[in-house]
Amino acid sequence: MAMAAEHVLASYLVETPLDPAAVAEVMAGEQSCGTFTRVEGETDALRERARATVESIELLDTADSPALRNALLERKGTRGPWQRARIRIAYPVANIGANLPTLAATVAGNLYDLGEVSGMRLETVHVLPGYRARFERPALGIAGTRRVTGVAEGALVGTIIKPNVGFSAEQTAELVARLCAAGVDFIKDDEVCADPDHAPLAQRVPAVMAAVRAHQDRTGKHVMVAFNITDETDAMRRHADLVAREGGSCVMASLNWCGYSAIQTLRRHTPLALHGHRNGFGALSRHPLLGIGFQAYQTLWRLAGVDHMHVHGVQGKFAQADAEVIASAHDCYTPLADGTDDAVLPAFSSGQWAGTVPATWDAVRRDDLLFMSGGGILAHPDGAAAGVASIRQAWQAVRAGTPLERASREAPELARALAFFGK
Repeated sequence: MAMAAEHVLASYLVETPLDPAAVAEVMAGEQSCGTFTRVEGETDALRERARATVESIELLDTADSPALRNALLERKGTRGPWQRARIRIAYPVANIGANLPTLAATVAGNLYDLGEVSGMRLETVHVLPGYRARFERPALGIAGTRRVTGVAEGALVGTIIKPNVGFSAEQTAELVARLCAAGVDFIKDDEVCADPDHAPLAQRVPAVMAAVRAHQDRTGKHVMVAFNITDETDAMRRHADLVAREGGSCVMASLNWCGYSAIQTLRRHTPLALHGHRNGFGALSRHPLLGIGFQAYQTLWRLAGVDHMHVHGVQGKFAQADAEVIASAHDCYTPLADGTDDAVLPAFSSGQWAGTVPATWDAVRRDDLLFMSGGGILAHPDGAAAGVASIRQAWQAVRAGTPLERASREAPELARALAFFGK
């Protein structure tokens, strides 16, 4: 990867009926010092210092019709073919500084609205070590999460509080107590349950943490609970302080709806693990020629300092293909810059149960991951403890290279899961 010093390198998938080289120059100018025409003060010296530069253009396939409508091209009567290309642009760090919202505005921003394109997708963002060092890092990351939960090896088994909403604080605490007793390592709120009237955080956090502390006193095991504190920034700081006072170790935020600035502020405020929930990512990613790919997406949020990132699940219930889920997990493991130890824990979720463990293991070949199962634990016909056991038995089997069917002959919880969920 060729990248000039003190630049951020971004790559894009673009569709245009025009010359891709000319479009690339428009992109570089629009997102740095230029506009559609040179203006007063835009000297050659200024352009040399501040203009983004086109690093490469790779021509791909063509299409007979545009991926997206474009009113400007329609008014001009511009016709295809519609050339697709991968364009790489380097942006001077000096234009941006250690300013995450402005970094996002630079590598994305108005590019989506350019009149020259009928498709625009930000695919990757790469930074150099010096620039990465100017931003937040995970407070716990993979190693810290293992340390706090006491899980030295093996996948961390987690679950989600269900029903999503409706439980009182006391009912939630009762469920958490049962889940702790069932043997989970991690419990999270659902993304739609933050500070509801029927179970406000001011009541829910103390009630739940009383159950967590009681379990820890009995067993020595600390179960990490990701309280959903999604809110405006000052409220999130107050909520994080409450969790810390009650002995908690993790808070969760809906990244897309809180925004970069709020997540950075939260990261700087609390030493707790920050569980990054990406709900809404599909709106940014599902069209192949629009939005943002996960590598670029997770780069920006990791610069905000999250510890865990959702990647959805292999063979799960959502729309993402397994290949996308797998690539997303590997993105979480990859350092943002050479020589940096800043990996985050990928959280596999959505339709996960013992039967999806082999595909997950085959995909990543490591168990530095959070394997979260809602129905696969809570709906196990023999109860939640059997659901947790079935998942642990499945992980033991795949690590030993044993097919689940064979392993289930000596693992009744796994056998029941295969029979019940497998149908």
